[in-house]
Amino acid sequence: MGEQPIFSTRAHVFQIDPNTKKNWVPTSKHAVTVSYFYDSTRNVYRIISLDGSKAIINSTITPNMTFTKTSHKFGQWADSRANTVYGLGFSSEGHLSKFADKFAEFKEAARLAKEKSQEKMELTSTPSQESATGDLQSPVTPESINGTDDRVTPDAAFNAESRAEINAVPFPHSSTSITKHWEAELAALKGNNAKLTAALLESTANVKQWKQQLAAYQEEAERLHKRVTELECVSGQTAGVKTQKTELNQTIEELEAELRAKEEELEKLKEEVEKANQLQTQKDSLTHKLQETELRNSDLESQLADLEQRLENSQLESESFRKSLRSLLELLDGKIFELTELRDSLAKLMEGDSS
Repeated sequence: MGEQPIFSTRAHVFQIDPNTKKNWVPTSKHAVTVSYFYDSTRNVYRIISLDGSKAIINSTITPNMTFTKTSHKFGQWADSRANTVYGLGFSSEGHLSKFADKFAEFKEAARLAKEKSQEKMELTSTPSQESATGDLQSPVTPESINGTDDRVTPDAAFNAESRAEINAVPFPHSSTSITKHWEAELAALKGNNAKLTAALLESTANVKQWKQQLAAYQEEAERLHKRVTELECVSGQTAGVKTQKTELNQTIEELEAELRAKEEELEKLKEEVEKANQLQTQKDSLTHKLQETELRNSDLESQLADLEQRLENSQLESESFRKSLRSLLELLDGKIFELTELRDSLAKLMEGDSS
């Protein structure tokens, strides 16, 4: 049968900026049709969307893909083959939920199809492995069957999805939806900021404790060095002193290793503090944008009230004009009737004169 569409919906299509990996770039000027296709020949599922004759989405669903809802009307998924992240903005939460359910369903179907394909390849490869040649064959994987490898490192996938989720913005439909979106983003940032603040306080306390431990370790190391020197001076190079010296040197090395580990932890904490400061900056920016949106909403409401008042005045003036027009028509009807009677009278008079 070839490739057939099995589910379609409409959405605004976005892709992550390939340069910054942080901002969304719209690939469609308006809502377009996004469809799931099933290829019965290759037993694969694909997501395809066309804007005119241009394919703006061509993504094959694999078991390692994940569709994430980042808001009530926006979702995204990462495609390692296309080396990008796709985003879809829907007109309602229901359409988003249906698309996400279908994604999970076809992802599971793709996983089962790969497992079946792998089992078939293992069964067909068994006779060749037991042949007289005795050569060892490489294991058959779903990736080798398709000719590509869809594996992605966890760190890369996490970073791509995290950056996309932080900057994912649903397609705006009105000033009210913009306000709701920024309020939701602000609430999420406040929650993250509270967690980071608590973690920062705990990390600060740990840093102080580690500094005290570092100072104690340094004092202990100096004391041990002095002790080694004293033992060398007093006992010379006896076997017992050498053994104790070796043990003390091992202790010193262990303490130095702990010192290096603590220094690495301090560097990590500094990086976390910098990230917290960046989130605080984002929070301030969102707060400013929310205030600007509220001001624009107030202006729009006042303009709407003014327009409603003008419309009401216009309707009153139109009604008054209609009443005046009716009165004029009635007056004209009366005058016309009078002129008609006058004409009839004159006609009768002319007929009387002629007779």
